[in-house]
Amino acid sequence: MKKKNNSKLKIIPLGGLEQIGMNITAFEYEDSIIVVDCGLSFPEDDMLGVDLVIPDVTYLEENADKVKGFVITHGHEDHIGAIPYILKQVDATIYGTKLTIGIIDNKLKEHGMLRQVKRKVVKHGQSINLGNFRIEFIKTNHSIVDASALAIYSPVGIVVHTGDFKIDYTPVFGEAIDLQRFGEIGKKGVLALMCDSTNAERPGFTMSERTVGHTFDSLFAEHPNNRIIVATFASNVDRVQQIINTSYKFGRKVAVDGRSMVNIIAIAQEYGYIKIPDNTLIDIDHLKNYPDEKTTIITTGSQGESMAALSRMAASVHKKISIMPNDTVIFSSNPIPGNEKAVSKVINELLQKGAEVIFQDTHVSGHACQEEIKLIYSLVKPKYAIPIHGEYKHRMAQANVVKELGYDNDHIFMLHSGDVLELDDESADVTGKVQEGGILVDGLGVGDVGSTVLRDRKILSEHGIIIVVLTLEKGCAGVLAGPDIISRGFVYVKESEDLIEEATVLLRETVDDIISRNISDWNKIKNAIRDVLSDFVWRKTKRSPMIMPIIMEV
Repeated sequence: MKKKNNSKLKIIPLGGLEQIGMNITAFEYEDSIIVVDCGLSFPEDDMLGVDLVIPDVTYLEENADKVKGFVITHGHEDHIGAIPYILKQVDATIYGTKLTIGIIDNKLKEHGMLRQVKRKVVKHGQSINLGNFRIEFIKTNHSIVDASALAIYSPVGIVVHTGDFKIDYTPVFGEAIDLQRFGEIGKKGVLALMCDSTNAERPGFTMSERTVGHTFDSLFAEHPNNRIIVATFASNVDRVQQIINTSYKFGRKVAVDGRSMVNIIAIAQEYGYIKIPDNTLIDIDHLKNYPDEKTTIITTGSQGESMAALSRMAASVHKKISIMPNDTVIFSSNPIPGNEKAVSKVINELLQKGAEVIFQDTHVSGHACQEEIKLIYSLVKPKYAIPIHGEYKHRMAQANVVKELGYDNDHIFMLHSGDVLELDDESADVTGKVQEGGILVDGLGVGDVGSTVLRDRKILSEHGIIIVVLTLEKGCAGVLAGPDIISRGFVYVKESEDLIEEATVLLRETVDDIISRNISDWNKIKNAIRDVLSDFVWRKTKRSPMIMPIIMEV
C-alpha cells in the first residue's frame, strides 16, 4: 500500500464519544471506507417509549459504494447492536472473530437477515485486505471472549484501535492479551492510537477475571443451605463459566434463566468457549426435583432491567421461580451509570421477600485502568492519541494520563461524533463535520419518533390530554352535538364534574360566538377552542394538558 499523491487518512467517529455505547467509526482513504463496530445505545430517561438508539449513518449511505466492510472488535450490544438496522442501508461484509460472528448470526436470524448479510470469521493474528486498508486482528481480554484490537494499516501509516479491553494475565478462557504484538507494531511506527477510556478515571490495574472465581468459592462455602441465584451480564461467558465451575465443585445443579443468557451460552457451548460438566446443567422446569440448597440459578437482570428475569422474580411475576426467604441473590456486576435506581429497586424488592442480597466484590471490570492504558501507549508509541469509548469525562481522564506520558495538546485529539480528522505522518487536523446523531427505534419503527413526538409524549406523561368533540351542521350553520370533553391523565372526571361542566359551558359560548361571526375555517375554530380551554385550565389547575379538538361535519 503506497501513499498516493497528497491524500490523507480520514477518521470519522459517527458515535461512541458522548456516551457509553453506540460505538461506530469510519476510516476513509480515497475510494475506500472501512467501518469499525456498529453499536447501539439504550434510551435516556426522557426518551419515553423508545426501545433503543442507533447511529445516524447518512454519511455511509451517501458513500455506500466506498464502504468495503464492517470490522467488529467484539460481541457486545454497544458494538454490534445496530448491525441489523444499518446493514439494511449499507450493504457490506462483516468481519469478526468466531464468537463475535456467532452472536451477530443470532441477531441477524431474529431479523430474518441471515441470508442477505455476508459474514466472515477472522482469527487473531490474521489480516484482511479491504480496499486501501489492511486490518490485523490482535488478541485482547475483555468481559466477553474473543475480543480484538485492530491494527489498521493505511497508505499514510498505522492506526491501532484497542476496542474495549483490559490486560488480564490469567484469563479464565484462552490466552492473555498479545502484548508482544502491540510492541512489534509499535516498533514499526504508529500514526495514532484509539484507546478505550471507560475506566480511565481509575488508577492502578483492573483485577483479573479469575479473582471473581475465588470470591464465588467463598460465597458458596458460606451459604451451604441456601439456594443461590446469580445475576450477571449474559455476554460475560467467563463469569458464567466460573459460576458453573463453583456450582459443580459444591455439588449443585445449574439452571439458566433469561433469553439472552440461554442464547449466548448455547452459542459459546457450540463453539467450545464454555465447558459445562456432564449432568450439571438442568432445565428450569426441573428445579423442583432438587433440594434448594443443591441448585444455582444463573439469570439476567443485574442492571435492574424491568423485563429481565431477576426483575420479574423480584416483582413476583416470574412464571417459574418465586423468591424465598432461603435464597441468596448475588449481583455479579456493577450498575452501568444511569441504572443505579433500577438496581436499587430490585434489591429492595428482593430484601422485602426475605432473600439475602450480596453485591460487593463479585465483579471485576472488563476495561483497562490507568496503568494498563499507560502500558499500551508505551508499547504502541503512537504519534497521536485519540481517546475513544466513553463520556467526555472518561476521555478527558485518558487525555490527562497521556499528558503524564509526555504528549502535548497538539498530539491529543478530543474528537466529537461527526468530526472529520484528516491525518498523515506530517500533520493532523479536524477539517470538517458530517451528519451524526441518534436515530430512535420504537417497536418496528426506525426514525419515525423524533423530537416532536418525544415532546408530545412528555406533555402527555406530565399533564395528560383533553379531547374536545364537536359536530357541526354542513357549512357551519350550527352546532348539532357537543362540545363534549373527554380527558385522560388530566383529572379524574368523576371527582371534577364541576370543572368539566364549567369548561363545557365556556366552550359552548366560544363556539356559538364563532358561528355567529360566520367563521367556517376549521383551523380557526380549533385554535379558538385550544386558546380558550388552555387559558381556563391553566387558571383553574396550573396545568398544561395537550388539547385536541375534533370536528365532525354532518
